[in-house]
Amino acid sequence: MEIRGAVELPARREDVELETADGLTLVGELASPLETPAVATLVTLHPLPTAGGFMDSHILRKAAARLPALAGLNVLRFNTRGTTSDRGTSDGAFGEGITEEADVAAAMRFVTERGLARPWLLGWSFGTELALKYGRAHPVDGAILLSPPLHRTSDEEVAAWEGDRRRLVVLVPEFDDYLRPSEATKRFASVPSATLIPVEEGKHLWVGEKLTRRVLSEIVAVVNPAALPLPTSWSDGG
Repeated sequence: MEIRGAVELPARREDVELETADGLTLVGELASPLETPAVATLVTLHPLPTAGGFMDSHILRKAAARLPALAGLNVLRFNTRGTTSDRGTSDGAFGEGITEEADVAAAMRFVTERGLARPWLLGWSFGTELALKYGRAHPVDGAILLSPPLHRTSDEEVAAWEGDRRRLVVLVPEFDDYLRPSEATKRFASVPSATLIPVEEGKHLWVGEKLTRRVLSEIVAVVNPAALPLPTSWSDGG
């Protein structure tokens, strides 16, 4: 079977609820490897909910569908406050990236309580703003940013990552709608330790199987490079 599109590989999938410090319940899902302990955990932060972003945004959904089986990763997805998906609607209302600080904290508290291995923040678009603004406050190995717009993140919040022991890896699409590689080089110049990866032919939404595979491979290259190259087909035997 070719791995593409909506193909969902074997994993343990559990509906979860995250409780925020301000009294909200956020709905989500934890996908984990079936037979072996996970080597790392992706804590995913979805694109802008007021523009259609949610826990099922396709790169995050495909990460959960494929990477527990292909790369031995846990993948935690959840809807930030006021966001709806097939899993349900999280309590609260969109907070412009401000009150969502508590949502990131709730996810990380869940990771700690469950003892999930080696957490990495994986933010996409709006989710990159949350990772940059709030990620350093939590015990993560680092942050991977997909299509960062840098709309809500200040220059000071970006620069604060320099000198931090955690890795910062930034995937910037060649044809992004908001921040293209040349501008990203300037905006992240205050963090020379960051790894900037320009992605040729990429666009903000990473549409198409070619770009999906490129993004998932870049993620795995950071958190579990031994799993590369990712297979493009799957049989019942794995």
